Amino acid sequence: MRIAFVGKGGSGKTTAAAVFSRYLAELGHPVLAVDADINQHLGQALGHDGPPPRALGSDLAWLKDHLRGTNPRIPSADVMIKTTPPGPGSRLLDLDPAGELLRRCSVDVAGVRHLVTGEFDEADIGVSCYHSKTGAVELYLNHLLDGPGEYVVVDMTAGADAFASGLFTRFDLTVLVSEPTRRGVGVYRQYAEHAAGHGVALRVLGNKVVDAEDVAYLRGEVGDALLGWFGQSGWVRAAERGAVAPVAQLEPANLATLDAVRAALDEQERDWAAYHRGTVAFHLRNAQAWGNRSAGTDLAAQIDPDFRPGPVTTTH
Repeated sequence: MRIAFVGKGGSGKTTAAAVFSRYLAELGHPVLAVDADINQHLGQALGHDGPPPRALGSDLAWLKDHLRGTNPRIPSADVMIKTTPPGPGSRLLDLDPAGELLRRCSVDVAGVRHLVTGEFDEADIGVSCYHSKTGAVELYLNHLLDGPGEYVVVDMTAGADAFASGLFTRFDLTVLVSEPTRRGVGVYRQYAEHAAGHGVALRVLGNKVVDAEDVAYLRGEVGDALLGWFGQSGWVRAAERGAVAPVAQLEPANLATLDAVRAALDEQERDWAAYHRGTVAFHLRNAQAWGNRSAGTDLAAQIDPDFRPGPVTTTH
């Protein structure tokens, strides 16, 4: 199952993604936590104090070569773009940490496998946008066959920036973290408007909730989309200072909210055929808008009309 945490900057989405990742890992589930935010703080929130893993977004040439495998419709990495779908011969991935990609580009943090998109660095300033890096995550998810009981948790870019690519459609559940304020709720409405018609399961997680008045405000503004809320947390404050305790020691009300998030995620059902149709649709849109011109070829030819991904034997 795949879940994205989104919201305005400062809403607490990174903290929510980190706590939820550690919560799943402590329950014994395989978890991949992906930092796809321009501010790369998820590792620190998870409790990682070593060097960051090799950034997936700075290793695009290797990633594309790795993913295209022996697909005859993709003759080289040069003609792959962020939306390129898999086909016969493509390398389909799983969450086995022994696989080549995760061995190369991830680290283990307290039982959570952590992968980063990469920072927006000096070489990018004035010539690139951050979505050239998040495109690596989109490619990765397009080729990933995650199985039952496995979880991918992604900390997304803030606000509406997530809609600059098809990455926002790659999740079983999207959780928008909102403070009980007009700005927080405004980001939810904007996100819901952009996501409408794309099959995005969107719920709201309240954060920095102080009292019943805050809860009533959120419920009045977002209605049934409200999944739960986090109140003030000494556990989180201690973790932000570096004293990371087991998630089982989280305040009972906040722990119950994590249970609610997991239950909502587990209720979702993956339709692999529909998922692949979405991949193809965004690929065709990007190909027509800029991809064909950039690659110098018709990228629609990369699509095998008979190919369907699904939970089959994979390679690493």
